[in-house]
Amino acid sequence: MANRNGRRIEPSFDDPRDDAEDDVFSVREEDRVVPSRRKTTTKRKSSKARAPERGRGRSRKRRGLFGSLGRLVYWCFVLAIWGGIAAAGIVIYYGAKMPSATTWAIPDRSPNIKIVGVDGRLIANRGMTGGEAVGLHEMSPYIPQAVMAIEDRRFYSHFGVDPIGLARAVSQRVIHGRFTQGGSTLTQQLAKNLFLTPDRTLERKVQEVLLALWLEQKHTKDQILEMYLNRVYFGSGSYGVEAASRRYFGKSARDVTLSEAALLAGLLKAPSRLSPARDPKASEARTQLVLAAMRDQGMIGEQELATAMSAPATRVASFWTGSENYVADRVMEELPGLIGEVRSDIIVDTTVDMTLQDLAEKSIRRLIDENGQKLNVSQGALVSIDNSGAVRAMVGGYDYSTSQFDRASEARRQPGSAFKPFVYLAAVEQGRTPDSIRNDAPIQIGKWTPENYNGKYFGRVTLKTALAKSLNSVAAQLAMEVGPTAVVEAAQRMGIESELQPNVSISLGTSEVTPLELTAAYVPFANGGYRPQVHIIQRVTAADGSVLYENTAGGGPRVISPEVVGMMNAMMTGAVEEGTAKKAAFAWPAAGKTGTSQNSRDAWFVGYTANLTTGVWFGNDDGKPMKRVTGGALPALAWHEFMVAAHEGVPVAALPGSWTSQGGAIPDMAVDDQPALDENSFPPAPEQPVQQRPVEAVGGFAAPQDQPSTASIRRPVPRADVGGPVQRRETSILDVLLGN
Repeated sequence: MANRNGRRIEPSFDDPRDDAEDDVFSVREEDRVVPSRRKTTTKRKSSKARAPERGRGRSRKRRGLFGSLGRLVYWCFVLAIWGGIAAAGIVIYYGAKMPSATTWAIPDRSPNIKIVGVDGRLIANRGMTGGEAVGLHEMSPYIPQAVMAIEDRRFYSHFGVDPIGLARAVSQRVIHGRFTQGGSTLTQQLAKNLFLTPDRTLERKVQEVLLALWLEQKHTKDQILEMYLNRVYFGSGSYGVEAASRRYFGKSARDVTLSEAALLAGLLKAPSRLSPARDPKASEARTQLVLAAMRDQGMIGEQELATAMSAPATRVASFWTGSENYVADRVMEELPGLIGEVRSDIIVDTTVDMTLQDLAEKSIRRLIDENGQKLNVSQGALVSIDNSGAVRAMVGGYDYSTSQFDRASEARRQPGSAFKPFVYLAAVEQGRTPDSIRNDAPIQIGKWTPENYNGKYFGRVTLKTALAKSLNSVAAQLAMEVGPTAVVEAAQRMGIESELQPNVSISLGTSEVTPLELTAAYVPFANGGYRPQVHIIQRVTAADGSVLYENTAGGGPRVISPEVVGMMNAMMTGAVEEGTAKKAAFAWPAAGKTGTSQNSRDAWFVGYTANLTTGVWFGNDDGKPMKRVTGGALPALAWHEFMVAAHEGVPVAALPGSWTSQGGAIPDMAVDDQPALDENSFPPAPEQPVQQRPVEAVGGFAAPQDQPSTASIRRPVPRADVGGPVQRRETSILDVLLGN
């Protein structure tokens, strides 16, 4: 820069200043606008001067602490607002994907099918639920108390969602790293069960909350609790408290005790895992936890707790047990054909007498328990039918809980000699009588040589003796005489529905049948010659009492004449009185026929009185032979035991029909059932052509003038022979062999 003298002055930072320059450029402290902050090094502040300065520092620290808290509250508030906005957005988004609330409605509960016996006793419940709905006021009061104690203790105070319970569940999640407690209320659980899938997604949870709020608005607390208890799953295929009570305790939910109610409530956490049918110890531990919760909430006292804790643990089979379940399964098979699709609760009245059903089951199980190991027998079946065709008892196996296969109505086995009555029926209808003589001797038909049991033969015998003693050679002779086709026709007319092979071996029961149809085919012998409609369902009614179906079928058509009934009963009475079924005899007049298939794979006895027809079968599912078990052994014993109990207190009645022997007395001999031979071991016998001839009325039925006919079918029946031309008089195998 330049001064007035024209001399340039350069700035200098190192040279000492002179006083003149200071006078020109310096400014005193009081002349400054902003006071100088320079500290003096020569003077120290006194302690009195420093004291206010320290106070101002503490004040600044306090203001900093409150400021931090304020900022935290502020940001928490901001976050809460944004969280609320986000939650609302999520609710709106997922709620918009749901149908309009005006269309929401409680779905109908899956229909229950209540199956009862003739005395009104419950046989079983079937359907998706497995039990009927029970009102909250009807069930044991312990059940809702136990459920609320362990699942939702504030059920009557919350609005469908429990904020306290939800907060507790979240806190446990934070502490333990996983959810140890559920936050869902009973209302939320009901909403999930009614409307939603079990998927664990945010969408499902939001929808569950919305539906729970809707349920609380539309229904009372009692209604919600009742719906929940009648629909929730309790394990082992049981939906609702009634089904669960029947499944685990064999009683109605109306009669459940405190300890049983605690067990049911404990199942809700994990129905399958905690089921007493699967893990009795885990179920018992959970039950005690529920009881403790009930005590803590004042629902029960110390004495009630002690009594319930001391109750024995519940032991349950892994599946439904009891032979009545075979009946229930049969009902479920027939029901659609009678009423179509089941859309609401119904009651099915069956023809089964539960007292007889229990007797039949006990008899079958006792005989297998006592003889199973010794005789190598593991299964049995029993069917009992009255003269109207009503099934009074049906046992399909040794134990339903281990095998649900119904051997009574589904298993086809060789009937052995139990099929012979149809051979004799065809022979009688073609003119033979119980007094007709046949030669019991070794014979050969083609490549087949039927043999008697143990190779014993008795020469000339009457047909009555031959049937009573179950002589195989005589049955084969009769089958050749009347023709296999006539035997098949007679059996089917009586009620056999399975396919039958029209060859000579059918005389020894080589074509398979079920115990139900074989027993049904004996009923016409017991009721005088009529084939009734075999049925197990008598009536079906809706919950309001309206009748959906009723069996009104009267007596069936006549399939055999009274004369034939009398002769057949005369012959089959001999089997019980002095033949192969003597162990079956009791105080009533009875008739029947034993049967044993090859190598004792199947053992049968089908017998009847004027009141009841009952068939019994023993064997093994895998077809393994039993140890010389015949129809006159275990089957006859089971039949006797059952029929004695079934006829207790019933007036004695004679068998229908009558016939008087014109010959001598039956020889005193003892021959057991003969094993049925394999039908493939010989070629089928040639069938004889039907020969049309003029007919005349005989006993109200049309019959050929020179040959007998099957009376009830009103048509000529072909005559069969071992060989050669058709004979015009009654002949036997013996006559043919001797050339007569």
